[in-house]
Amino acid sequence: MEKRPGSLCINPHELYYLRMQRSREKMERKRMEEQNPCEKRLRVCVATCNRADYSKLAPIMFGIKSHPDEFDLEVVVLGSHLIDDYGNTFRMIEQDDFDIGSKLHTIVRGEDEAAMVESVGLALVKLPDVLQRLRPDILVVHGDRFDALALATAAALMNIRILHLEGGEVSGTIDDSIRHAISKLAHYHACCTRMAEQHLIAMCEDHSRILLAGCPSYDKLLSTNHRDDYMDIIKSWLGDKVKDGDYIVALQHPVTTDIQQSIKIYGLMLDALLSFNKKTLILFPNIDAGSKEMVRVMRRKGIEQHPNFQAMKHIPFEQFIQLVSHAGCMIGNSSCGVREAGAFGTPVINLGTRQTGRETGENVLHVRDADTQSKIYRALELQFGKRYPCSKIYGDGYAVPRILKFLRTIDLNEPLQKTFCFPPVKDSISQDIDHILERQSALAVDLGGTNLRVAIICMRGGIVKKYTQPNPKAFEARMQLLLEMCADAMRDAVDHNCRILGVGVSTGGRVNPQEGVVLHSTKLIQDWSSVDLRTPISDALHLPVWVDNDGNCAALAEKKFGHGKGVENFVTVITGTGIGGGIIHHSELVHGSTFCAAELGHIMVSLEGPECSCGSRGCIEAYASGMALQREAKRLHDEELLKVEGMDIKFEEPITAAHLIDAARLGNSKADAVLNKASTALGVGIINILHIVNPSLVILSGVLASYYEAPVQHIISQRALVSARKTEVVSSNLEEPALLGAASMVLDYATRRIY
Repeated sequence: MEKRPGSLCINPHELYYLRMQRSREKMERKRMEEQNPCEKRLRVCVATCNRADYSKLAPIMFGIKSHPDEFDLEVVVLGSHLIDDYGNTFRMIEQDDFDIGSKLHTIVRGEDEAAMVESVGLALVKLPDVLQRLRPDILVVHGDRFDALALATAAALMNIRILHLEGGEVSGTIDDSIRHAISKLAHYHACCTRMAEQHLIAMCEDHSRILLAGCPSYDKLLSTNHRDDYMDIIKSWLGDKVKDGDYIVALQHPVTTDIQQSIKIYGLMLDALLSFNKKTLILFPNIDAGSKEMVRVMRRKGIEQHPNFQAMKHIPFEQFIQLVSHAGCMIGNSSCGVREAGAFGTPVINLGTRQTGRETGENVLHVRDADTQSKIYRALELQFGKRYPCSKIYGDGYAVPRILKFLRTIDLNEPLQKTFCFPPVKDSISQDIDHILERQSALAVDLGGTNLRVAIICMRGGIVKKYTQPNPKAFEARMQLLLEMCADAMRDAVDHNCRILGVGVSTGGRVNPQEGVVLHSTKLIQDWSSVDLRTPISDALHLPVWVDNDGNCAALAEKKFGHGKGVENFVTVITGTGIGGGIIHHSELVHGSTFCAAELGHIMVSLEGPECSCGSRGCIEAYASGMALQREAKRLHDEELLKVEGMDIKFEEPITAAHLIDAARLGNSKADAVLNKASTALGVGIINILHIVNPSLVILSGVLASYYEAPVQHIISQRALVSARKTEVVSSNLEEPALLGAASMVLDYATRRIY
């Protein structure tokens, strides 16, 4: 067999005696260490999985071996090193005069996704015995291969420190995920570029444990770049007729996240190379899923028999460097193209997405969408024979001395558990007693006709603090006061240990809660139509904002805090200055198609009744609201029919509904007749509601609720359909339904409950 330049031939008997001698020397060193524990050397285990990672690890292994007084080197070989189809590359490790402590057959053949997973599992089964026997102080792992992930996982679980080489880089495939996973398991990092260092820091790795070393392979390639025998090496692989710079090196690997596209690109590359008609050295792909299909494509096209091609499973790294250095072009998707080739200025064509995230020199031409043969052929025409400035992005030739110095600084007495340097997070919540006791709360706003009220309300409905101001008449003044009161409440919430989740606004009129807009307001609040409340409040406070009608808010308050808690279908009727309310049907608030559902005050109970504020006649509000009762009280007072014996009305005291109720209680028949008509109107209106939505409960809220409760219950029992006569009527026990309802919107939404 022809001997390749630079290869080693060692007699098997000599190799046996060399190993025996090393074994005796190692045992002697261990005995000396036991006698002198202060002189203990750092036990470094280097694990190599394939030809590519060995090219990076070998310089470090030589460096460690050259300092036997400081380091004790153990070598573990696994993965494709031990497979004949990939060149049995473990032999080059032996030829480099390294003593292999363990050989682990970990590859499950199949070259598909399942085989990769099974290979990781097999490695995890076999590695514990080896690591337990070797007991290294530190394990050196390279890169982003699935074998390396198994190594890092096993070592981390066995409390063995890990030094990861080439972490922090980005390539654009599943390799990224594996590489970053290994980085998170590793205790120390030796990276190649400044950008990779920044990526590791961004991944919260401890900066003090990151070494910007450069790529170890550069130590060898920069020192052996200009060999005198380079033409002998080129001719030994490509034939005697080949000339310097007049050949191509091709190396394409499968992309495991898109195997079919990888195979397609590989076929197109081979077609383009056949058409380009230049001598080509092509290496077999690695063992990733899809490699078997790529080899089949190569053989179907007759590449191994073609006179222009030399297909190889493996080439020693020192010779491969010379071949790449003097090539007219390198094509494929190997990391060698974007890393090592740049050091020589060799033109490179990178096909597909496998290396698109890598830092590259100007020598690399990317053909990311390599979908046609003509596109790849055109790239060959552009790149072949060019020469570019040499790039040292990935190293300066001094990585190994830096890594050895870094290894010497490792303190084996420091805690094994790695820590992460997370960046400070604004408003982070730790398990501090103040945060545990902190109350999740809402900012509730009630926009009434007379007063503007704001309150801090906690999750259980407790009012922590309430603020009340007269409601300004002008729109701008009202909004300014609202924002000022909310800002004051936000500041006070901190002192009260309340965490504000959002703002809820209750207001009169018709409201679009989806947009947070008041469509039409009541006459009590002027200039309050088509008003966007959500945006200015949210912009000012930087909080989510919910807006709804005051009647709907009263229903929500009952649902969360009052009689409606746990009730699936109920109606809330507000009996105050006006008449309003809300309907809860199947545990959800009913808004209607134009947001005017539950305008209960405007249900008509008479065709010829008194005029209502809405412009119609005979509405419930025209009979039973506080304004209607006040109107009737004034009429009786003007006719001197209100006051009875025992009733004291001061001369300048304004007449209200309360005077009418007092007069009826003291036997005033006129006042009693007015109240009976009002109770009947309200009761008949509620019966209409019962016959439409059939709730199981009616809750009366507002200042007149306690007075109307018994009469309304009586009217329902007399006039409703038999099936609805037993509907219960109760008075609300909530003091602030509008504020509590506004708060409930926030608390239910913000805590992901159904609203």
